[in-house]
Amino acid sequence: MNKKWQIYETDEIEIEKLSKKYNLNKLLASILINRKIEEQNIEVFLKPTRQNFHDPFLMPDMNIAVERIIRAIDNKEKIIVYGDYDVDGITSITVLKSFLEERGIQVDQYIPNRLEEGYGLNKPAIDEIVKNNYNLMITVDCGISAIEEIDYANSLGLETIVTDHHEVGDTIPKAIAVVDAKRKNNQYPCRDLAGVGVVFKLIQAIGIQLGLEEKEYLKYLDIVCVGTISDIVPLVDENRVIAKLGLMLVQQTKNMGLKSLLISSGYKNIDSNTISFGVAPRINACGRMGHAEEALKLFLSKDIYEVNELTKKLNEYNALRQEKEKAIYEDAIKKIEKNKLNEKSAIIIGGENWHHGVIGIVSSKITDLYFKPSILLCYEDDLAKGSGRSIPGFDLHEALMKCQDTIERFGGHAMAIGITIKKDKFEEFSRKFEEIAKEAKIDEIIPVINIDAKINLSEISKEIVESLKQLEPFGEGNKTPVFVFKNLKIDSIRALSEGKHIKMTLKEENTVINAIGFNLGYLADEYIIGDKIDIVGTLEINSFNGVDNLQINIKDVMKSI
Repeated sequence: MNKKWQIYETDEIEIEKLSKKYNLNKLLASILINRKIEEQNIEVFLKPTRQNFHDPFLMPDMNIAVERIIRAIDNKEKIIVYGDYDVDGITSITVLKSFLEERGIQVDQYIPNRLEEGYGLNKPAIDEIVKNNYNLMITVDCGISAIEEIDYANSLGLETIVTDHHEVGDTIPKAIAVVDAKRKNNQYPCRDLAGVGVVFKLIQAIGIQLGLEEKEYLKYLDIVCVGTISDIVPLVDENRVIAKLGLMLVQQTKNMGLKSLLISSGYKNIDSNTISFGVAPRINACGRMGHAEEALKLFLSKDIYEVNELTKKLNEYNALRQEKEKAIYEDAIKKIEKNKLNEKSAIIIGGENWHHGVIGIVSSKITDLYFKPSILLCYEDDLAKGSGRSIPGFDLHEALMKCQDTIERFGGHAMAIGITIKKDKFEEFSRKFEEIAKEAKIDEIIPVINIDAKINLSEISKEIVESLKQLEPFGEGNKTPVFVFKNLKIDSIRALSEGKHIKMTLKEENTVINAIGFNLGYLADEYIIGDKIDIVGTLEINSFNGVDNLQINIKDVMKSI
């Protein structure tokens, strides 16, 4: 698939100025300019400290929430925390429950079962909570859209504090307090906190109000960091402070469950990739398979035997999730190829016995493969339930708004949605959605690779690549730097892993470098030794048998002009 390479324009005078002022190499200075990090924020970006946290009381309703929770602590009231079943939700419950219990009260939790109850608050759960005589319910990572459910809780005498980070509708729930930086009256500087980030601000505010030492809430930054990175919020502003400081704490975490997960993930270095690809999938697998409580128990446990058993279970759930994901993916690809759905503007496909918990991951993979919006639906009695993923330039949520008459319910945002339709409406829905996608000229949308700089092989050194680590943690809003290398000669080329990946050595004058391309094995049939190519990729240090070698991780290739 053709991709557009877009290189940032550089201002040499600005680069020189920044480089001298902050003692940075020019490549690092140029990347900071590309990221639009303003000069006065560079010190905070590179070396954040706990002084860089914003005042938690700037958040909407924070004063009210803190006052009510302190009253509950003083009166030893029964509190229940209601959270989501993903990593953000699990870490949010862990942090709030642990912090409040250290203040001397018992705190219970309710996590809806993904497969039976779905996301967010529901009335049967509220009935159960009221039946057990809880005085106060605090929602984490959910609640902002639960207008009807919180009205219902109010009617039963259950008081609620909402803490959430999702977008706010036209009205907000009639809770005691609604703490969400996306509220229209928000004064808080960082509106993109994860759910666990909002919880961190809540315990920080309670800590300040109670006159506690900073360490009483800062010690949870390891868990807050895990939830923040896993929820793919932009790692800028306060999220970057949380992630950067939190990763330092993760490296020496006292949380037995997190330490056990880190060891079982097999990652040598602890960075944002370790969290995103080693820790998060194992926790999310619990929720996807309907066992979110197991992940929470792991984070809360102080028993090494129980921790080891739970870690084993999480690994088993993750393996089962991978197995089901693979089966659904293979089944979906067969249907797509057989019915030539890849020739359409959007891919909509249904299947029997597809697991709800993993269908969104498969949709994401199909969208990546074909660079088209996709919606996967699982048939269940007379309904079809599923998930969709989109591409940049096509608003999936907006598209669904235009065919609401064929949909039972849906929710989400521009890039990802959850949806339920009647089985007998499948064809009509597919037809309408395809028309909308065709009108949007999906086929004309070309994926763009944003490139930080053009560099020569002779300019690369281990010191330069090491310096890029100052930009970590990488993630949404702060991607790993991407570079273009032009007119390189292929010195060697071969496919790896039965043709799945590609390995090359590339030469520019007297400089030779290794290059690896994951899932780019097909390139072995397109290029031969001696060809001149341009490459887009990231720079890394590959350590093997105690020897460090510089390496390009290939993202795209084209023949040199």
